[in-house]
Amino acid sequence: MQVREIIQLKGGTLYTATPQQPLAKAIDTMAELDVGSLVVMEAGKMAGMLTFREVLEALARRGGVLGDVSIDAIYERNPLTATPDLEVMELRGAMLERHARYVPVMDGGTLMGVVSFHDVAKAVYEEQSFENRML
Repeated sequence: MQVREIIQLKGGTLYTATPQQPLAKAIDTMAELDVGSLVVMEAGKMAGMLTFREVLEALARRGGVLGDVSIDAIYERNPLTATPDLEVMELRGAMLERHARYVPVMDGGTLMGVVSFHDVAKAVYEEQSFENRML
């Protein structure tokens, strides 16, 4: 199974933010949408990822107070990325190695979507369940 199949099944809905956006607003967005990440976009291109990991680290460093911190101060500028033709098992290994829970899928310079570790686990589970039924 390839990453493109996960994107096709879940859809390519993207939740984004800008580096200048207040972190508090991004947290509100993540909570409202029930998502664990936002793609940080600048000038129409992906600049990085903001995940709940960076949010928690910012809260810990600042004694639980965010104040006027912007996304620019904390987001991951070099996230693990995947291509649509990458095999899901290869992606799973890379995600485990890098401790990445959310991976942007890039087709050249085009952002196609974001795959979560949950999406990968579900795809692997469903593929293995299908194989077991066939046996």
